[in-house]
Amino acid sequence: MGVASHVVTDGIVIATAVDDELVAAFDRLIPQLSTSSPAPGRDGLEEIVGNPETALFVARVDGAIVGALTLAFYRIPTGRKAWIEDVVVDDAVRGRGVGEALSRAAVDEARRRGAKDVSLTSRPHREAANRLYQRIGFEQRVTNFYRLKF
Repeated sequence: MGVASHVVTDGIVIATAVDDELVAAFDRLIPQLSTSSPAPGRDGLEEIVGNPETALFVARVDGAIVGALTLAFYRIPTGRKAWIEDVVVDDAVRGRGVGEALSRAAVDEARRRGAKDVSLTSRPHREAANRLYQRIGFEQRVTNFYRLKF
């Protein structure tokens, strides 16, 4: 079944090692997520998978890797928190519950690891994704979001 992993639920695993299949999947999936960021390559994936404060969730349908989600943990004075990043589901399987399965698995893992909450951002034009996040319990926050790019 390829990628060394810890099974979370049927079809969803947390990657524990990087192989050619995972690298190829990210080469295919990342362009569907971002036109401005390259795929992480083997070294980047090994850094993510090897970091104890990061969980790389991988989704399979019919044996093929069709989606991924990264869950990052961090500790601040007010508690342990988690952040969902880079959720991507292959265009060919969108609308089949893959994003929901990935998101629910990440929420369960954050709870299991003691996070007091999980945050994420989603662009307003991603209407289906925004509906999904609200349906599974995320609440939209009113805040100013700032980024300093390097």
